[in-house]
Amino acid sequence: MKKIGGITKRWLKDIFSVILVLVLSVSVAACLFIKAYYYTSIKNVLETNSGELITTFFNIYGANSEDGFAVAGREFIENCGMLDLMEIWIVDNSGNVLVSSSGFEVSAQPNMPDFIEAMNSPSGKATWIGTFGSGEKVMAMTESVLNTDGTAAGAIRYIVSLEDVDSQIGFSCLIIGLIAAVIIVVSTVLGLAFTRSIVRPLRNIGNVAGEVADGDLSVRIENYKYDDEMGELCGKINNMIEELNAADRLKNDFISTISHELRTPLTSIKGWGETLMQVGDTDPALTKRGMTVIIGEASRLSGMVEELLDFSKIQSNRMNLQLKKIDVLAELDETVFTFRERAIKEGIEIIYNAPELPAPMEADEDRIRQVFINVFDNAIKYNYHGGRVVVLAQITSPTVLEISISDTGRGISAENLPRVKEKFYKTDNTVAGSGIGLAVADEIVKLHGGTLNIDSILNEGTTVTITLPIEAVSYTDEKEVQDEEEKNSN
Repeated sequence: MKKIGGITKRWLKDIFSVILVLVLSVSVAACLFIKAYYYTSIKNVLETNSGELITTFFNIYGANSEDGFAVAGREFIENCGMLDLMEIWIVDNSGNVLVSSSGFEVSAQPNMPDFIEAMNSPSGKATWIGTFGSGEKVMAMTESVLNTDGTAAGAIRYIVSLEDVDSQIGFSCLIIGLIAAVIIVVSTVLGLAFTRSIVRPLRNIGNVAGEVADGDLSVRIENYKYDDEMGELCGKINNMIEELNAADRLKNDFISTISHELRTPLTSIKGWGETLMQVGDTDPALTKRGMTVIIGEASRLSGMVEELLDFSKIQSNRMNLQLKKIDVLAELDETVFTFRERAIKEGIEIIYNAPELPAPMEADEDRIRQVFINVFDNAIKYNYHGGRVVVLAQITSPTVLEISISDTGRGISAENLPRVKEKFYKTDNTVAGSGIGLAVADEIVKLHGGTLNIDSILNEGTTVTITLPIEAVSYTDEKEVQDEEEKNSN
């Protein structure tokens, strides 16, 4: 037999135990209520035969002597209409039974606690529940009868058998017990079925999570049929595994890409190194060309390594900005100038429009330039011969600088656009690069309190918009302000 544990055990301990105690308590309370109801009803019936009617009746027939009291008692019994429900005794002050409605003589003085209590009670009444010598359970009520002078003439004792009543009470309690048992059984079955509907998916989730932890990303949670939170959880875990699988493929693609990106310059450096060793000093021109290639490829490798280190710092929140006041537009001017020659060689036109005004801000100069270089590099790298790169910078408010860099290149599909800033993601694996440049640039811009947004249409081009907070610029020369307004209006 499988040991019960976990959620099922907790349900049995915390919930089922409460249900059990509650059902049993209600059942016991119901049984006690039924018993009290029956006994109280019997007592009320007995009391309906007492009161002023008895005293009046005995006064009419006479109760001042023992014979007169006995005669009055017989008359009272003969006129009582409930002899089929009870037995009536006429008892004198000494406790002797003078008359019995059963017709049988009660020879020995019976045990009558209610008689003793009634004769000594100011109310003159008392009730007793007990067992006769025959073993029959009864309820007896005794009420004293007074003479005309107020002295006790004797008592009337009503006796009702409780055997049938107790049988009825027992039957009712049995029905209640059966109902309680059904409730407990149904609650148990439904509770175990409900906990099983939770435990089974959780076990399945645990098994799948264990396999995922062991590196198997092909597993999925199958056959979850509940359209509730558990089904939603299973669906989200499956989606998470899909994302992990995609991230794993992306990582593998990145490793493959970066390996290729590293191998290409290393092969070039090795090849030129071997060539220069063979040539020696015999061909200065070849040596100069070889050294130029080696230096260039080494710089390329250095840039890739720095990019990886930067991303690692960003991921671990270890990138520290060297903040100082810089002119952002001056950095943009320098970047455009740096890429202009490369653009001309590749047949790409650069159109640059920026205000001839300062855009001061507290920033890391090298990191801001790194962002511009990365975006410009992509704009040229993914462009076509004969294409254009349009750079527009404008101060949209006294404290906001907006720079847009648009190209007429390959563009990005709507499917890939939301992921272009993800780490290691590349839309075209045939183009050189590690795939983390935009991710690094986006994080650097965020660290400066700005935003980097990308809009693109496939085969039409891409626009990268960088927004940076700057210090408010004050214009002291009215002519400068007018010139700038005219320039922006044009």
